[in-house]
Amino acid sequence: MQETESNAACPGADRGTLDAVRIVLVNPIYGGNVGSVCRAMMNMGLAKLVLVAPRQLDMNELRMMSCSGYPIYENRTEVASLDEAIADCGMVVGTTARLGLYRSHSSTARQAAPGILQAAAERPVAILFGREDNGLSNEDLSRCTALIQIPTSETLSSLNLAQAVLLCCYELFLATDSFAPSEERSDDAPANMRDRMFDIWRETMLEIGFMQDDKADHMMMGLRRIFSRGRLTVDDVKILMGVARQAQWAARNQNKQPVETE
Repeated sequence: MQETESNAACPGADRGTLDAVRIVLVNPIYGGNVGSVCRAMMNMGLAKLVLVAPRQLDMNELRMMSCSGYPIYENRTEVASLDEAIADCGMVVGTTARLGLYRSHSSTARQAAPGILQAAAERPVAILFGREDNGLSNEDLSRCTALIQIPTSETLSSLNLAQAVLLCCYELFLATDSFAPSEERSDDAPANMRDRMFDIWRETMLEIGFMQDDKADHMMMGLRRIFSRGRLTVDDVKILMGVARQAQWAARNQNKQPVETE
């Protein structure tokens, strides 16, 4: 399956759909990792955390690493077995870093996210993460209906537990299509406004001695090339004209002595 550059949104999914997705940590060992998982979930709008037979966790470490995500831990569910954690789930997704006969049909988190959200609109979905030292066992994976593998460098394929959770939750959050990046508020500067800006810069560079008349056309071509590498908004052009005008004022007034008053 070929990975696409952009995250495919799931039609009809929103942040509310994430409420039906539970993050299941199987036999977690370290309180710091569990705390970091809570923070990652809070960052990405997920709230359902299930711990399967956790070890004795360092609570100081957990609180420190969870930051504002500690309520996720406070509202967690703890169960004795994986079967209890997934009993009511229609889709169970396992995460794995290892390859093998029973792990070869995995997809990336980006590829899997739309399908997970579609399933979550019908029934709860569980995403399983294994213990820090060994990951999910083959027996754990036998309970799964889908597998996720996060692409990594061949140098080191194993991710920290909280990193893996964050990456999966991030892809789910993006797939809800509920995030809208901020947009430029200022319109693109029209051509006549840009030309006026270049006229002012030409006057300024001549006045301050940065260039001579016989080199002015050549220098202005270079300046236009620099400012044409990206879009210029109305606000951008106003600032650039203001810089040039202020340079003109400074050049004209640099030798003036301040008027002394008694």
